[in-house]
Amino acid sequence: MARRRIWLRKPRNQAEYAAAGIVALALCSWLFEAARAFLVFAGRHWTPLVGVAAAAAVAAAAVWVRRRGTARVRAERLSALRLTLGQIDTMGDQDFEFALRDLLVRDGWTARKVGQQGDQAADVIGQHPQRGRIVLQAKHTTVRAKVGSQVMYQVKGTAGPAHGADVAVVVTNGSFTRAAAAWGDKHRVHWVDRDRLQSWAEHGVALHDLLRLPAVTARRRRRPFAV
Repeated sequence: MARRRIWLRKPRNQAEYAAAGIVALALCSWLFEAARAFLVFAGRHWTPLVGVAAAAAVAAAAVWVRRRGTARVRAERLSALRLTLGQIDTMGDQDFEFALRDLLVRDGWTARKVGQQGDQAADVIGQHPQRGRIVLQAKHTTVRAKVGSQVMYQVKGTAGPAHGADVAVVVTNGSFTRAAAAWGDKHRVHWVDRDRLQSWAEHGVALHDLLRLPAVTARRRRRPFAV
């Protein structure tokens, strides 16, 4: 059922003007009493109110500082490397893999391109001081093409056993089928589709922030990594 709209109209006669005046006077009286009650309450409890106000000010300042810091770091990343989706779409498979390596390096990873025949579903391998080892499988394709679940199965089967990875990611400039994305979410194979790729390559969001990758244990961080 559609909601009925309430329309306010101008009073038409003296009785309606008088009624409107009474309502306005009652509203003003209520606002005055509410303000007076608040002032009385504030006078009696000014210490906790000041504390709450101070805490809110500190929290707001912390949020502002964090956002400024995030924006500064993102700007620094983009000054080092920024790739638009248009640029990425014109790349070949090899150039796309090198681009993903360079983006990892920009984000603070040590990374190398390894993609070749018999690469066991790894095109780029990276190492991070806090995030551990990452394996990227690159799928450069046309804009409307979709990556299927089979790629997810392959990466899941080799990322850890063959490459010792803590994180497995499939990256495409296209998209993923619904089944592939759901399977990846369930089995911890991260996926970066066109929208996420834009956030990473073009907008400067670090991959580990984009995917919300957790820190790994110190023992796993100490594993050697050859570039």
